[in-house]
Amino acid sequence: MKERIEIVVEENSLDRIDKYLTTKTDLSRTRIQELIDSNNILVNDNPTKANYKVKENDLIVVIIPEEEAYDLEPINMNLEIVYEDSDVCVVNKPQGLIVHPTLTTKEPTLVNGLMYQIKDLSGINGVNRPGIVHRIDKDTSGLLMVAKNDIAHQSLVSQLMNKTTNRLYVALVYGVIENNLGRINAPIGRDKLDRKKMAVVEDGKEAITNFRVLERFDGYTLVECKLETGRTHQIRVHMKYIGHPLVGDPLYGPKKVIGTTGQFLHAKLIGFNHPRTNEYMEFTRDIPDNFKEILEKLRKGEKI
Repeated sequence: MKERIEIVVEENSLDRIDKYLTTKTDLSRTRIQELIDSNNILVNDNPTKANYKVKENDLIVVIIPEEEAYDLEPINMNLEIVYEDSDVCVVNKPQGLIVHPTLTTKEPTLVNGLMYQIKDLSGINGVNRPGIVHRIDKDTSGLLMVAKNDIAHQSLVSQLMNKTTNRLYVALVYGVIENNLGRINAPIGRDKLDRKKMAVVEDGKEAITNFRVLERFDGYTLVECKLETGRTHQIRVHMKYIGHPLVGDPLYGPKKVIGTTGQFLHAKLIGFNHPRTNEYMEFTRDIPDNFKEILEKLRKGEKI
C-alpha cells in the first residue's frame, strides 16, 4: 500500500521544495529528489522539479510507493571498517561491489556485508538501503560514510547537501593533462541518446569537479578530484567531457577497455563533522593493489 503525505504550505518561505520537505518529513533530500524524478511529488496536482520554490497555500502531495523488500541476508564479506562508534561508521568499499540492491541486482551488495558486521543501521532510506547515506559506483573503490541511526543520517545528508563534507578521489585518465589544476563546472543529466548513461546536458543538475594533476605518464595522467556536488557518475562524465575519460571505464571510455575490473577510480578521503559532537573527522585509504600495479607499469614505461 502506498503512503501518501499531504502538506499545505503555511507561509511564503521560497525554499526549494526538496529542502523544504526535509524539514517537514523524515525523508532524506536524496530520497525526496528520487521521488520528484519519478513524479511522486505533486504541487497543486502537478509534477514538480527539485528547484521549485514553494509558495504559501501550495498543496504538496508526497506519494511513497510500496517498497519491495529484497532478500537482505547478512553476509560475512570481511569488510574493512575504518572507523565505528555508536552513530557512524566509515567503510572502505572494495571494487566490484554494488552499494545497495536494485531491481536489476541479483548479487550480494555492501548492505549485506554491513548488516553482518554492524549492529544498528539507520532506516531513513528504506528497508533496502539501511545505513546508506551516499553511494559510489560498483567498480569504484574507497570510503563511504554509513549512518547507524536516523539522527546521524539526517546530519550526514545535510552536510552532503550543504557541501561541507570533504571528498577526494584518485583517477587514472587517458591523455596528458597540461594544466596542473582545473575546475569543471558543467551540468549533468541523463544522456538524451542512451538512458543508461549520464552526460553534460544544458538542462542538467549543477555539477562541479575540481582536479589537480598528481603524476603524468606517456599517454596517461593520474589526477586527484575533489567534488563540490555528487551527481551520478560525476567524475567519469566530467573527465570524458574535457577529453580525458577514465582508464578501464566500460561506459564512458574507449570500447576496448584496459583491465578487467572497471574504471580506475578510488575514493581516497572522506571528511565530515561528527553528527553528535560536531568534531571534524577525516579518513584516508590508499588505492587498491590492482590500481598500484598499473601505475608501476606506467612508471617503468611499460604498456598497459
